[in-house]
Amino acid sequence: MAKYRIAWLPGDGVGVDVMEATRIVLDRMKLDAEYVHGDIGWEFWCREANPLPDRTIKLLNETDCALFGAITSKPKEEAEAELVPELRGKKLVYSSPIVRLRQEFNLRTNKRPCKAYDGNPLNYKEGVDITVFRENTEDLYAGVEFYPLPKELSAQMTTLNKKMKRFAELPPEDVAMSCRLITRLGSRNIVKDAFEEAKKTGKKSVTIVEKPNVLRETSGLFTRVGREVAKDYPGIECWETNIDAMCMWLIKNPLDYSILVTSNMFGDIISDLCAQLVGGLGFASSGNIGDKYAVFEPTHGSAPKYAGQYKVNPMATFLAAKLMLEWLGETKAADRLESAIAAVIKEGKVRTYDMGGKSSTIDMANAVAAKL
Repeated sequence: MAKYRIAWLPGDGVGVDVMEATRIVLDRMKLDAEYVHGDIGWEFWCREANPLPDRTIKLLNETDCALFGAITSKPKEEAEAELVPELRGKKLVYSSPIVRLRQEFNLRTNKRPCKAYDGNPLNYKEGVDITVFRENTEDLYAGVEFYPLPKELSAQMTTLNKKMKRFAELPPEDVAMSCRLITRLGSRNIVKDAFEEAKKTGKKSVTIVEKPNVLRETSGLFTRVGREVAKDYPGIECWETNIDAMCMWLIKNPLDYSILVTSNMFGDIISDLCAQLVGGLGFASSGNIGDKYAVFEPTHGSAPKYAGQYKVNPMATFLAAKLMLEWLGETKAADRLESAIAAVIKEGKVRTYDMGGKSSTIDMANAVAAKL
């Protein structure tokens, strides 16, 4: 019996390609694991109106962790139009399966390392090494939304907050509302994770990235809780900056920062910016981590136009596998994998189109496997 059972979730489009490439690398490492395929993605939405079927949830409950490829996601009306005819017109609403996974398994911490490997022609600046800690279950992504705006909710909110009055005067079908929900517990958990990472890796600072001067209650709570947590780590500086200013400072002085921590939507935005500093989404891995389960993934989309062409860069998925190995406690294997990835990038003989080369997704896998 294998030491680990890993849910294998290729998903859509190029997710299938990069996961195939990653399997080549993991097999070369001889990881003692059983890989169990799970259904997830757009085809299951179209056929079953559920992009994350219950059978896949059951599978995840029977495995140690999951490695995930990519998902196609479309707006509400387009999603409904692509359902099989017998499911249309039933007011079925598409929701992101990765967001549901995060909430279903309380994968509260999203860890996104962004490291500039030597020799990568796409590096914005050499030496960048930033890890973004993004709260993963709350904020605007909690999915508490309303359209059209219910009259009873509008009336109640106008009573509670006079600033709602000008929206309440509009026709309900002219107003959509999303709720930004930030909790003390969620804020404490993600900030503590960021400081623990700094402590473990010897980093000297953690930067809280929010907007408390405008979002006084939500960002305000997150920032206040962050300051409280920081008191437990006297050897690590706690910096604070606004999300908009952070974008500017990351372009101007990216080497000044090592660990950033923020809420869900700001984390989604800032982590893509950090990814571009180190070569783009082809190098951007992500760990969705809870107390008992974790899902690891590249952060790029499904790129349907490239599906099956084995054209895209699989390095982000290799790096996601490296995060998975770390989480499983296979630190030596994780170090071996990262060293092999770094060696292929530095050597520069095998490069996908985004790096200015002509190598395929599988060529990259074979090159990394050879270094192992």
